[in-house]
Amino acid sequence: SPGPNPSLDTPPPKKVLGGSLNGLSLLQSYPKRTRVHLYFLALNFWLWKKPHYRTGTHQGDMLKNLRNVAIPGTGVPLHLFVYFRVTALFFLVAVYPAVAAVSAVNRARVELDKSTGLVERATWAAGFFLEQLLTPEDWFTYWRMNSSLASYHSLLSGAEGYRFENKWDFLRDGAALDVPVSPFLDMSDLVIKDRNEEGGMGIFFYKNATEGGDWIIQRRLHNGEAVQQMLPDNAPLSTFRVMTASSWSAKQVAGKGDAAKAGDCVKALSCVFRAGRAGASTDHSSILFDVDTAKAELGRGTTNDHWYQLGLHKALKCDWLSTHDQTDAGGVPVTGKKLLGCQEMLDMCVDSHYQMLKDVPLVGWDVAICAPPDEGQWLLEVNLSCNFFRGSFDKDKYFDFLEEYLVALEPLKAKYRNKSA
Repeated sequence: SPGPNPSLDTPPPKKVLGGSLNGLSLLQSYPKRTRVHLYFLALNFWLWKKPHYRTGTHQGDMLKNLRNVAIPGTGVPLHLFVYFRVTALFFLVAVYPAVAAVSAVNRARVELDKSTGLVERATWAAGFFLEQLLTPEDWFTYWRMNSSLASYHSLLSGAEGYRFENKWDFLRDGAALDVPVSPFLDMSDLVIKDRNEEGGMGIFFYKNATEGGDWIIQRRLHNGEAVQQMLPDNAPLSTFRVMTASSWSAKQVAGKGDAAKAGDCVKALSCVFRAGRAGASTDHSSILFDVDTAKAELGRGTTNDHWYQLGLHKALKCDWLSTHDQTDAGGVPVTGKKLLGCQEMLDMCVDSHYQMLKDVPLVGWDVAICAPPDEGQWLLEVNLSCNFFRGSFDKDKYFDFLEEYLVALEPLKAKYRNKSA
C-alpha cells in the first residue's frame, strides 16, 4: 500500500516570525526563561516599524535609547546596529554569540581557581557561554525585555496609562487623584535673570506647564536626614527605584474579570537606592544599593557605569564585569543600614500603580524621601520602559508574569494582523 500522504499527515510548519510563544515546537524543550528571552528578541523584528507609545516607532525608540549604551569593553554604541533590520539581525546571530563566547572565557578566567584543569575549565566556559546566550542575567537584557513588553502591550491594548510617561500628565493627574506626586508651583510664568548682564541679555522666560507651556516649575527637593546620612557631602537628590507589576490588563484580556483591589493584581518586585555621587547634579551618576524589602535593609552596592563607556579610549579602560561589592557611597557606610519607611514606600507605589495606571504591566517609580519644607515620600515620575537598576527580584515570578502577558496578548495580536492585512 502507498505510504502516508505528507500533505495530509505532516503538520504545517510553525511560524518563526509573527508566531505565538507556545506555537513554536522547537522552543518547547527549553526552560521558560529561555523561551521568553528568545521570543522577546524575535519580537523586536515584528515590532520594528510599528507605532510606539512615545517615539514614533519601536525602531525609533531603540535608536534613541541605545545611543549611549555599549557592551562593556567594546565602546561601540548599540544604536548603530538598529538603523536597519539586517544589521540588527547580524548583531543577533553573529556579534552577540561572539560577545557571549568572549564573556564566557573571561568569566572562567576570573571565577575559576588557577588550579582548574583545562578540560574542566573548557566545560565551565561552555556552560557560561550557554547561560549568557540563552538565560542572561545582565541588567541590559531585563531592561530590553521590559521595554519590548511595553511597546508590544501598548500597541495591541491601547492602554491609557502609557500617557503618564509624559511628566506633566503624571504630575497633574496624580495631584488630582491625591497621589503623592512631587509638588509643583502653580504660576503662569517664571523669569530668570543674570544679576549683572544688561541690554536684554541674560534673561530667560519660562511658561509653566500649568498654563500650557513646556516647563514644569518646582521647588528643588532635598534629601531627608536619614537619606543624607548615607551620602557624601554635596550629593544630589538621591532616589529609590521601586518596580511594580500589574497583571490587571492580562486578566482583562483573558476574560478573568476585574480585580477588587490593588493587592490582587499589583505587586512590588524590587527596590534599589541610587546613591548619588558627590558633585553630581542628579543621581544618574550613582552607586546602586539593592534593598532587601523583607528586612527593610540596604545590601551591597554596584554600578552599571561600565555599560556607558563609549569610544575606544574609554572601552580599553573599563571593567567588563561589575559585582555587588561596594559597602559605602563616597566613604559613607551604606550596606546594612535599615531603610525606615520601606514598606510604606512599597505600598505607596503599589497603590499608585493601581490607582493611576493599572492597565500598564510594569512601572519603575522614582521615589524621593525629602527634608522640610517638602518633608515626606514623593513620587517624582514613572518609567514605563523600565530598568531594575540591578535590583534583586524573584526571577521565577517575573518570567511567569511575562509569559502570562505574552499568552494573553496573542488574540489581540491576531486581530491586529487581520486589521492590518
